[in-house]
Amino acid sequence: MTKLPEGAPDLQEILIQSADMPWREKSLKGVHEKMLWRDEETGASVALIKFDKGAGIPSPHYHASNQMMFCLSGKYEYTSTGVTLTPGAFYCNPKGLTHGPAIAREETVVVEIYDGPHYPHKPDWYSDERDAR
Repeated sequence: MTKLPEGAPDLQEILIQSADMPWREKSLKGVHEKMLWRDEETGASVALIKFDKGAGIPSPHYHASNQMMFCLSGKYEYTSTGVTLTPGAFYCNPKGLTHGPAIAREETVVVEIYDGPHYPHKPDWYSDERDAR
């Protein structure tokens, strides 16, 4: 058995059958989430995000940590740059880089990973604090 270094976090295995989880509708119409894992201390998280066709993020914004997305299905476009996620695409947006707006050209599901908190402050398009963590 490998001994973890002193001060390392106490890690535990988890197994989630995401197909058995309901989608939680976010306060931005047409955006849904299945939170798979969250570190409440750091704000890091892994979630499935589903965008209905035509839904998306309405304005430019930036994140308080690195954002990574892997597209499972659909077509999701950052309209200011034309960067488009399609199945199998990996997208990494570094902390502090302004991007957006974005729109789902068809129903889209992505795995979204943050290595810390999502936003430096709650964007005005969310009314529920849980949506901006």
